[in-house]
Amino acid sequence: MALYSEVVMDHFTHPRNVGFIEDADGVGQVGNAKCGDIMKIYLKIENDMIVDVKFETFGCGSAIASSSMATEMIKGKPLSEALKLTNKAVAEALSGLPAHKMHCSVLAEEAIKSAVKDYYDRNGIEYDHTQFPDCENCAHCHE
Repeated sequence: MALYSEVVMDHFTHPRNVGFIEDADGVGQVGNAKCGDIMKIYLKIENDMIVDVKFETFGCGSAIASSSMATEMIKGKPLSEALKLTNKAVAEALSGLPAHKMHCSVLAEEAIKSAVKDYYDRNGIEYDHTQFPDCENCAHCHE
């Protein structure tokens, strides 16, 4: 059995939505060089809808594939739906990830939530803080 699914390999070799949005409405970055993966998500939002999304990821093939799939899953969706995206949904859409690479799907979920939080903060929109990761105090990559 192959380590990576055909879907993972496709999103790694042909990633969707790569790049940045110069005038992004929300930007989220998670991870660090110490753990090897850094994801940055850019959102363009109109009327609470994600009209464009781009990513820049420094990391392994699973990180790139997770970023690509996650952006595809939220593009054209309302912010409320993007906030419901889970790492499990990303991994399932990729037809699975090896157990030691599941953290890549977690980073994708956290990067999206971080970008939405940035949008809310920039625009003075109130939100439930429990919906967002506390990246500054997260043990995920600060071990």
